[in-house]
Amino acid sequence: MAEHGKGPLTGIRVADFSWVWAGPFCTLQLAHMGAEVIRIETTKRICVTRMLPPWAEGQPNPNTSGYFNQYNQGKRAITLDLQTEDGQELAKRLVSISDIVVENFAPGVMERFGLGYEELRKVKPDIIMISMSGYGQTGPLHHYVAYGPAQVPMSGFSTLTGYRHWDQPMHVGLSYGDPNAGHHGAFAVLAALWHRQRTGEGQYIDMSQWESTVVLLGDAILHQQMLGYQPPRLGNRDPHMAPHGFFRCRPADPESLPYGLLPEDRWVGIACASDDEWRALCRVMGRPELAEDPRFATLEARKQNEDELERIVEEWTLTQDPFEAARKLQAAGVAAFPPLSNKELAEDPGLNAWGAFAEKEHPIVGVRKHIGIPWKLPATPCEVWRAAPVLGQDNDYVFRQLLGLSEEEVSALKEKGVIA
Repeated sequence: MAEHGKGPLTGIRVADFSWVWAGPFCTLQLAHMGAEVIRIETTKRICVTRMLPPWAEGQPNPNTSGYFNQYNQGKRAITLDLQTEDGQELAKRLVSISDIVVENFAPGVMERFGLGYEELRKVKPDIIMISMSGYGQTGPLHHYVAYGPAQVPMSGFSTLTGYRHWDQPMHVGLSYGDPNAGHHGAFAVLAALWHRQRTGEGQYIDMSQWESTVVLLGDAILHQQMLGYQPPRLGNRDPHMAPHGFFRCRPADPESLPYGLLPEDRWVGIACASDDEWRALCRVMGRPELAEDPRFATLEARKQNEDELERIVEEWTLTQDPFEAARKLQAAGVAAFPPLSNKELAEDPGLNAWGAFAEKEHPIVGVRKHIGIPWKLPATPCEVWRAAPVLGQDNDYVFRQLLGLSEEEVSALKEKGVIA
């Protein structure tokens, strides 16, 4: 196996049949930890994210999507037609020299390819396989179509999201089910690897993306069970903090703003978790008398008078630059920070000092900044060893070096369309 780091999973190989976001986000975590992840793709049905914007230079191309390149960095890729017997046989040969299989197709797809768990166990008895379908492999909803935007409302998020006066569900703006499932999937795979290391046994992991999203709302479910009614929408407020929300700041010079933002789109988030923090906020605002005002002296009082409280706080923030307001408040021990744009995130000195971004040479789009690995393991350092692969970039490595096919055999398979 090609060595490309010293991460904790160095020496582990993953046959990655996944696509879109949830499965690739799972294998991204494994790649970050040093596993050799080999994507099995087809040119007949190109992965959805390869065709999603943004594209480098704005030109649609399956190899230049920023979406795909972010979530598939550090992986290899081959092209293989799994609808052919030869393609299925080659996939089994790859599995036979792998440790983990990851897939997030609808239930039954891998079986129709002849690549279900029972078949793969025949070529690799200790294989670990995870199926990350939308609603699990069994049960009354297992056949439902699964997209992230559908899972989020089914998970309860949409009934809790929105402003206080709203009476209709609201999408949260991000398909949380996908990356959340990816993290849960990686965690389950690591547990299975630990079990195999101790016992020599592989196993099949059946995971529901829907269920892995529902677990994020345990407090809301307990609220319903214990109090008998749906938790109310809070907007930007919090039941245990006040003030808690976003407050408009002084308008900016239009020339200084990131693309798409208006001069008035300047806010600062403020959260006071205690009476001491409220008193600190009052001092920073130059209104120390408010700390003893009976309307605001305690959390209970502030919650009862929250509209007036927010009006007073925004009177001050409207005179402030959001970053300067945040610096003043942080210095006083109050949690505060502006909501950052994508441009501000990429240029943020804190994130860059931390090493949050990886820059690797992509064969087509060149060097681009990607979000990297958000943890540091000194004993087993992790790294993004290369940019995301172009379609079939590692065909030669996998088919010739790993599987031992001759040049003539590879050429014949290309002629038949098995290898694109």
